[in-house]
Parts: sequence; structure tokens; C-alpha cells
Amino acid sequence: MANFNKVLLMGNLTRDPQLSYTPNQTAVVDFGLATNRKWTGQDGNQREETCFVDCRAFGRQAENINKYLTKGRLVFVEGRLTFDTWTAQDGTKRSRHRVTVENFQFLPGTGVGGANQPPQNTDVDSQAGQQKSEDDIPF
Repeated sequence: MANFNKVLLMGNLTRDPQLSYTPNQTAVVDFGLATNRKWTGQDGNQREETCFVDCRAFGRQAENINKYLTKGRLVFVEGRLTFDTWTAQDGTKRSRHRVTVENFQFLPGTGVGGANQPPQNTDVDSQAGQQKSEDDIPF
């Protein structure tokens, strides 16, 4: 039977990214993302809910996220769900789902922190970590 694990999210960072490195010097960044949903209930009242999601990225992507994104910034994230389990300090078993980022895109809007935003019309290539502009497209 086939399996499919794909997550697409667009939301605002709930905190500044936290960069660290693995023992073999691979960059790892953890950040939180908040997505909002608005709808009208059966009673006619406007409703809103917010979903908070933990995300993790690796390598050059992690370094770019840490460099350019801050709390409040809008970002589009593409990735997969990962299930983490661990034992807490008090001995209890803990678990959570997290999005492992495979690709992301900077979106316009400064939110709270806009000082380090990348140049306009720029994507970060997830494979090579190189910035490409629209002028680089061969057609």
C-alpha cells in the first residue's frame, strides 16, 4: 500500500528561530509557526482558531531561516510530519509531531521583525542554498 506524508503551511513565526549544530556540524533550526482559520458558525457568529506547529529545518535552509526570519514574519513551509518520542526529566514518556521542513519560501510582509529580510523576488534554492532571482530563469 502506498504512503504519502506531505505538509503545506503558511503562517507567522511564533518565536525567533533557534539555531544549533549537530556533532558533525550540520545546522539545525527550530521554530514555531501559527496558522489561523476563520469561519462563520451555524449561529452566524464569526469564529477563529489558531494552530501552533513546531518546525525543524537542516543544513543551508536552517542557516537562511535563522538569518532572515524573526518572530512575526510570514513564511510558506513545505515538509513532512515527523513523530518524536523522548523521556522527560521526571521519567514520563513524551511525544509530539513536528514538521521537518523540506522547502520554504519567504513571503512579503514584515510582521514584527523585518530588518533582515532578503531582497525582493528572491527564492532560496533548497538543494544548493543559493539565491536565484527571476533574471536567472532561461525563458
